[in-house]
Amino acid sequence: MGTIVIDSYRCSGCATCTEMCPEVFVLNPFTEKAELISSDQEVTDAVRQAAAFCPEKCIVIVEGEETDI
Repeated sequence: MGTIVIDSYRCSGCATCTEMCPEVFVLNPFTEKAELISSDQEVTDAVRQAAAFCPEKCIVIVEGEETDI
């Protein structure tokens, strides 16, 4: 189990994550930054791949229960 965290300050709005995993990520139309569609998204291989391909490395998978980032 893990938690997906997006550092919106670092996000450039490139939409790589939304292209790779549209069921998890969406671009906010006002900030043009990536967001989770729902805060309780499951961490799948597709999510891990989207995080790996993020050019700004703003998507972090926090393993375990603690999410203090």
